[in-house]
Amino acid sequence: MTEAIVSGAVAIIAGITALTNRLHNRINTVHNRISEIDRRVDTFELRVVSCYVQKTDLDKVLSKVEKHMESIEQKLDKIIMKNV
Repeated sequence: MTEAIVSGAVAIIAGITALTNRLHNRINTVHNRISEIDRRVDTFELRVVSCYVQKTDLDKVLSKVEKHMESIEQKLDKIIMKNV
């Protein structure tokens, strides 16, 4: 009778150990996937930051271009008015 109890206890302990090991492996797999996604998001953020201009900087440049275009327009108007 004690042999059956010992065998049963060993089987239960082995079963719990196997389930714990499988659960631990699944947790590690999920953790690795999350780490990979985090790394990919970080890479994407770096690409976005390095490729795009801030709105304030763009506004400054566009303002300069607009002033220059207005100057060219005024000069062209003067040339046209002289030839008319």
